[in-house]
Amino acid sequence: MAHLFASGNEKQKQDIEKLLLQGRSVRIYPQGYSMYPMFVPGRDEAVIGPLGGKRLKRGDVVLYRRERSILVLHRIWKVSSDGIYLVGDNQTEIEGPLLQQQMRGVLTSFVRNGTEISARHPVYLFYSRLWLLLRPFRQKIASAVHFFRQNTIFCGIMWKRGNKSRNEPTDKIK
Repeated sequence: MAHLFASGNEKQKQDIEKLLLQGRSVRIYPQGYSMYPMFVPGRDEAVIGPLGGKRLKRGDVVLYRRERSILVLHRIWKVSSDGIYLVGDNQTEIEGPLLQQQMRGVLTSFVRNGTEISARHPVYLFYSRLWLLLRPFRQKIASAVHFFRQNTIFCGIMWKRGNKSRNEPTDKIK
């Protein structure tokens, strides 16, 4: 679940909602891994803008309040007449229908390694659409990535060890 602050309290979260209602944007540090790989806790910031009458659509990342619960940052799976359906980028289960009144703000940009990237950037839009299409396969993709990372690291260590022993000087017999 993409919670907001490591040290955040309910007062800060209410302040976020008030600022958005006043038409101001806020920067938050998402926590948890429900929006991984889009957001990595401790690395990325999300810039959330007010809804301001914006028509929400598939692929938008929204900040919403679960009924009598926490603020969550997830991507819209679909908008229909019965409500809004959401899913985290690192999840396969769809949550919904949620009401428009539960939506608090929408992602306008994000900050990665000190660089702010617009949510309208073509590469981001491509990623967003692709990731929604891949939803049914996310578990398998994550498993494959994890497997290759582990084995690449293992193979890399073995390769380095193998090269080291080959490059080390040997005693020559005369």
